[in-house]
Amino acid sequence: MNSTADHDATADAAPQMPASQPVLLTALKWGILATVVLIVLFGGIGFLVAGAPGLIGGIIGTAMGGVFLLLTVGSIAFANRFIESPNYVILFFVVVLGSWVLKFLIFIVATVMLKGQPWLDTTVLFFGVVASVLVSLVIDVLVIAKSRIPYISDPR
Repeated sequence: MNSTADHDATADAAPQMPASQPVLLTALKWGILATVVLIVLFGGIGFLVAGAPGLIGGIIGTAMGGVFLLLTVGSIAFANRFIESPNYVILFFVVVLGSWVLKFLIFIVATVMLKGQPWLDTTVLFFGVVASVLVSLVIDVLVIAKSRIPYISDPR
């Protein structure tokens, strides 16, 4: 048997990932790290500003913001697993848009449930969410600016 033919057959069997996949995974890794740092930072700031309710608000706010933003990057990275499927575009948008709808519903439910709770400082929670969004945007810009994705994506 020809070893080159065997190598080509196994190379064809492995799913091709888009060139953007490593960039998405890098953004996911840095996003998780930033979320953990922000949880500690805003938990501490919240405790110093408003005691235990501030601590809880800082933790919940930054965790909520981090999880919601990481769900977007994670859903795109997950949807790329279906790139070999003839229905890739449909599956991609079902996964990504489905995660957005899920985040929206969770956000509405969390907002209604957390509103007016005496054990929670909603101001610290708000600033934690905003900080998570801003840090995530900075991470995304830095990761994409430093990435080396070809202009012609995934030629075959």
